[in-house]
Amino acid sequence: MEEFIREVVPKKMSELKLKTEDFIKLYNEEKIELVDVRMAFETKAWQINFGLQIPLNELPDKLDKLPKDKIIVCGCPKSDRSIIASTYLNSIGIKSYYLTDGLLGLMEKLKGGSVKELNILN
Repeated sequence: MEEFIREVVPKKMSELKLKTEDFIKLYNEEKIELVDVRMAFETKAWQINFGLQIPLNELPDKLDKLPKDKIIVCGCPKSDRSIIASTYLNSIGIKSYYLTDGLLGLMEKLKGGSVKELNILN
């Protein structure tokens, strides 16, 4: 983690972020996997029916659930927990981004007929 922290400078901060539009493009190209890091009680109230659901506090114990052939994109309602998750994953050598708009921003983009932009039928 120390080495990762030492390398994080303002120019590199943008390398950790992923905008909603870029998420949709890369998801459709099957290059990334969404990891919803919200707690189970949160996902029961509001579910996303694609990606993986791994609460942030369980992430270190469930690294084997992450696909090895895709970049991980962490998401939570805004971005607080996903920033922590992405930072953790990058610090242990797993390429990861966080959604800058959070899951709320992603769902706002995909509401109604716009959900057709995301290829989730695979």
